Parts: sequence; structure tokens; C-alpha cells
Amino acid sequence: MYRFCPSIEMRAYPVEQYPCRTRAAAAIMHMIMNNLDPAVAQFPQELVTYGGNGQVFGNWAQFWLTMSYLSQMTEEQTLVMYSGHPLGLFPSSPGAPRLVITNGMVIPNYSSRTEYDKLFAMGVTMYGQMTAGSYCYIGPQGIVHGTVLTVLNAGRRYLGTEDLAGKVFVTSGLGGMSGAQAKAAVIVGCIGVIAEVDRAALMKRHKQGWLMEVADSLDHCIRRLREARRRKEVLSLGYHGNVVDLWERLVHELDTTGELLVDLGSDQTSCHNPFNGGYYPVQLGFTEAQSLLASNPAAFKALVQESLRRQVSAINRLAKENFFFWDYGNAFLLEAQRAGADVEKKGARKTEFRYPSYVQHIMGDIFSQGFGPFRWVCTSGDPQDLAVTDQLAVSVLEAAIAGGVNPAVRLQYVDNIRWIREAARHQLVVGSQARILYSDQKGRVAIAVAFNQGIASGKIKAPVVLSRDHHDVSGTDSPFRETSNIYDGSAFCADMAVQNFVGDAFRGATWVALHNGGGVGWGEAINGGFGLVLDGTQEAEQKAKMMLTWDVSNGVARRCWSGNQKAYEIICQTMQENNGLVVTLPHEVADEHVLQQALQS
Repeated sequence: MYRFCPSIEMRAYPVEQYPCRTRAAAAIMHMIMNNLDPAVAQFPQELVTYGGNGQVFGNWAQFWLTMSYLSQMTEEQTLVMYSGHPLGLFPSSPGAPRLVITNGMVIPNYSSRTEYDKLFAMGVTMYGQMTAGSYCYIGPQGIVHGTVLTVLNAGRRYLGTEDLAGKVFVTSGLGGMSGAQAKAAVIVGCIGVIAEVDRAALMKRHKQGWLMEVADSLDHCIRRLREARRRKEVLSLGYHGNVVDLWERLVHELDTTGELLVDLGSDQTSCHNPFNGGYYPVQLGFTEAQSLLASNPAAFKALVQESLRRQVSAINRLAKENFFFWDYGNAFLLEAQRAGADVEKKGARKTEFRYPSYVQHIMGDIFSQGFGPFRWVCTSGDPQDLAVTDQLAVSVLEAAIAGGVNPAVRLQYVDNIRWIREAARHQLVVGSQARILYSDQKGRVAIAVAFNQGIASGKIKAPVVLSRDHHDVSGTDSPFRETSNIYDGSAFCADMAVQNFVGDAFRGATWVALHNGGGVGWGEAINGGFGLVLDGTQEAEQKAKMMLTWDVSNGVARRCWSGNQKAYEIICQTMQENNGLVVTLPHEVADEHVLQQALQS
């Protein structure tokens, strides 16, 4: 199918240039081509957008067929996609989605990695990651913002500070999604040290201006880290080498000098796919490891698992000091556990490890308030349209603050206003003219209405596509990531994500998607997303109000229900510890930490 690879420049063209019969179809084509833009996609020739194997389609013939169907589609037809394969156009109503996507929907007993390899090789299924297969990826900007919020809130929680100057954040990966970590470190004002084995990926980020400096040796890396720490510089430093070597060197420095050189740590290798190039073993160089992977996959797997054990051992040593590590939802701790690494937490639930996931300790509380990665794309392709939408979004959030919100919500709004104001300065747009911010239900609806009115008045020149990451309040059931802070026993159930997909479809979404996998890997999650085209009409405004309300409130309701189950356990435990003392709590409080504080007071 490579013979069908297009000769045209692959990028998100202005929406009016697409030969379509409906604005919705043209907007979808705009989004598809952005996902395959070489400046955006990780392996565009393989139709892989990010995550090592997250595809838009399974092959280039499917691309051409899909674009052909979209060019023909009317407002009374829906295009159906089966794991990258366009089944065809079918009659529907103007209020129905124009596109319905499913990726990797496999009978549960056959949703294993081994079966996936067979089914994928046959061309009958596909791993869409999250926004790769739903045509909603906006480049690394999305994960930049998520990482900014994660590191900011990690500083608040673990280090007790808003000021991260001189603090060191060590992690790995400068590829499709992980490449955002360097830019995020600069935005929050810390020192980010990011290891990457693939020099091409590292230099791509350096040339883009997302990575400030490169170190080719551990000696250089440690020397520069010490210097930046002493001067409290803002720095993103890429270490060309294996992150295990870096962790072990940090342990050596601690044991020989008594100096702890790292404050915060995580990992963003593609551990959802560790034995097919998502994680490279420390024992071999990059090209040697690639050769072994091709010639002896079993030996490669054994080295990967040994490498994971070594990485965890080094992290465990550092964690005995004032150092804090979290799992970034890439299945790192899950794969480390399977490899026999020391990540067990005594008396823990199945979803808990020695170190928390970032959802359990950092972002879960934000999700419970209804905040998540809301995003939009200006289909005109004009940066001025993006600037107008930025200003409208800031005005909406400022008005919400002025109208009065609780302190926790206000903090999130303030963080996101800061993000929007700094976004242009940090040159975050790669590919389509897109922006992301974390907003709650009220904010999302108000922003959508403001955008739609801007299109109607001509302030915004072309339709705007609203979307979000599947990694959101309601979009994903993933027991080791998005729902890892669900403690009522339902973390392994997928009702929420499926109900979201269905509910969005009949409440006005232009397209909807439901995927197996995403983030933590095949068989480990069910997740879904949507696209909603705003075109300035009253109908579009009503759809946005209806659909966005459901898209957030579904997850908030579920998390509150789970939070009350957890509250019940906390109350029982506290009553035992306090000789049966009964404490009254507000029923709507869903946050475990808030509950514990309330009980203590």
C-alpha cells in the first residue's frame, strides 16, 4: 500500500480549499491531514501520529478512500470507520454525527498483545492511541500543557512551593508526545533533564527550539545540571543516552558526594509498547538494540525487563531522600511490576504501586472538579484567528472569576489564563492553528458560545473545531491512569467511556470515536473522543451547549459517586480510630484529601 502514499505536501490546508459538499467534511479532512503532517506526526510514512504505533489509518489506500467519501458526503449521510477501514457512507439525519469511528474493538477475551499483533498484521484492526485515530491530535502542545499543570501541581504537593526555580525534573523521551517535556520545564521555570536514546528525535526537538541544550555525555550532563541548579537557571537539557544510565549516575553522585541532584522525576518512554521499540534496554546502544529487536525479540524483551528493574532500583534509592517520582500514565510501573521490579505497595489495591500515578496524586483532583484538556482548531489556518480565540477564551475565564468561584476552581482558571497568555511567546503551534487549555463544564460551554458568536460576526473567519484529548474527565476508563483514583472497585469497568461516546453522538457531536487502548496500551483502556464544528449558526451553539455539558458531567458524576464510596471507607476507618465518633460531611465532596482534612477538623 505504500505505492498510494500521496505526493502532495501533507498539512492542514485552509478549510475552503477542500473539495467538499459540507463544511463538516472539510473540517474533518483538515484534521486528518494535520495528524499526518511530517512536522506533527512521529512516523508519517507509516501513518503513525504519536506513541510509537498510534495510527490514523492502517494504510494509504484507506486514506484515499476516506478522503473520497468525505468529498462526496452530504448532510444526510454518515461515514463509518472500522479500525481505519472506511465501511462506506450510510443514510442518516442532519443532526446525526457525520463520522463514527471505532478502533480496536476486539472481543474482550481476545484483546491481548499477542492477538493484536496477529490482527494488525492481517489488517483487520488498528491501534489508534487516543487522538491519532480520532483525527484530533494538535501536535505536542496538548501534552505540553498537561505536563505544565502536572509539574506545577507536583511542586505544590510534594515540594510545598509555587516557585520551581532551581528545582530539577528528570524524565525520559523526546518523541511524539514526550517531546513536550522540555518545553513544559521551561514554562514552569525549572530545570528539565530529559534522556533520549534516538538522536534524530532529540535533534528534532532541539532544532524546533523546544530543547535548549544537548549533552552527549553523562559528565557533561551532570556538570551542566549542577551549574544550572546553583544559578537557578531555567533550562531544558537533553541527554543523548539511556535514562537508566542517568538515574544510576544520579545515585552515584548521591552516594559519593551526599548531594541529591534531582527533586522530581517521571518517565515518558512508550512503555505501553515496551518490547517493540517503545523502551530501549540500557545494556545496548540504540542501533544494536534495533538489530536485536529484529533478530531475536525474546532476547530483546529479556534485556528490557532487566533494564526496567535497574531503573526502578535507582529510583528507589533516590526516593529515600527528598525526591518524588510519579508514573506518567505510560504503563511504566505496570511493566516494571511485570518485569519483577520492586514497585509493590503493601496492602495496596490492584491499581496502586509504590509510587502514585499522576492521576492519583496530581491530576485526579482536577478531573473531579470537571477540568480537563479542552482544545480547538481554527480551520482557516490563520494565526490571527487563533489570536482572536485566545483573547475570547481569556475573557471568558476572567469573567467567570469575577462572577465568583471557589478557591480550587479559581486556581485552575488562573493557571490556564497564564498558559494562554504565554502560549504565543513559547511558539507552541506545530501544524494546525490550535490551542488547548484545561477548563470545566461552565468554562467549555461559555468559550464555545463565544467562539460561535465570533464566527457569526466575522471576527473569526472560518469554522472552529472543538475537541479534547481522550485523557479527560469522562473520556477514558483506564485503571492504571485516568481512573486509577477510582476506589469503589469499578476502575476496571468501561461504562463511562462507552456512555460518553454514545451520549456525545446524539447530543450534537460532528464526529465521535471509541478506542481500545490509548496511553497505557492495547487491552488496558477504553477511551473515546469527539469533534464538534462551530460554524456560527444557532444550531451549532445549541449542539455545543448540549454536548459539552454531557461530555463533562458524565465523568464528574461518576467520580463523585466513587468519591463517596471512598469517603465511606475513610469515615469507617476514622470512626474506628476515634472510638466511634460520628462526623458529618457535605455529600457533594468527592476529593479524598479534602475529606481527610474535613475529618481531622
